Amino acid sequence: MTTQSNISAGWYPDPHGAPQTLRYWDGAQWTQHTQADQQQPQAVAQHISPQHVPQQATQQPAGPDPRVQRQVQQQAGVAPSGPGGGSLFTEPVLVVNQKAKLIELTNEYTVMDQNGNQLGSVTEVGQSALKKALRFVSSLDQFMTHRLEIRDAHGQPQLVLTRPAKLLKSRVVVSRPDGSPVGEIVQQNMIGKINFAMVVDGLQVGAIKAENWRAWNFAIVDHAGNEVARITKTWEGLAKTMFTTADNYVLQIHYQLPEPLLSLVVATALTVDTALKQDSRGLG
Repeated sequence: MTTQSNISAGWYPDPHGAPQTLRYWDGAQWTQHTQADQQQPQAVAQHISPQHVPQQATQQPAGPDPRVQRQVQQQAGVAPSGPGGGSLFTEPVLVVNQKAKLIELTNEYTVMDQNGNQLGSVTEVGQSALKKALRFVSSLDQFMTHRLEIRDAHGQPQLVLTRPAKLLKSRVVVSRPDGSPVGEIVQQNMIGKINFAMVVDGLQVGAIKAENWRAWNFAIVDHAGNEVARITKTWEGLAKTMFTTADNYVLQIHYQLPEPLLSLVVATALTVDTALKQDSRGLG
């Protein structure tokens, strides 16, 4: 008999009976993340409980990747920690590696846990041919609107980030895939160590503070100024640094955070290049 303890992580009919709704089971408990069920009839979804959900066929995770472990432990200085829940929102360490490209026309990132198992991805969506052409010949795209999707390991969008066109300071609007708002990430200054406020319904719930003027490493604090997470840029190697646009980061979350702070922290870390930084390789 299949029980909750051995149900693999994944999307299942909402146990609370919400019609045509899937809720994410992280392998140990139901999470707050839901999405519309486009395939399963409502009558079936209402009568399936966690105890009777058939276990999905999942790929066995590969063994630890020494390169990712070295990136986390040696380059970022993050000590190995116990396993998390296996999702973007339940792992204590996220490794964000940008895909290496000689010329970057679309922002793309791979997101892994501390052992190199892929948890999701980030990709830019909604770019026109004209915008890609401008990215090819200039750095003017840093002043344009950018829209990115944070997707889980199954390719399902979890968060959407929109950075409206800006001249000087950046502002990022974070929302759920259904359009419901999560909060905003708002740049506070332009000179010195760059700081950003995380704002929900007009109230500041946290901040992102650059630890040097190049805005490579960040301390993330809550509304009381207590550090809750840390973003560290890791060296991508001489060849990649000189000839490609790739940047790599490690996010360490010190303890389980409440919503919406958790989603804002994950969103900030996974889009640090586009959402928070000027393009240091471009005109900015």
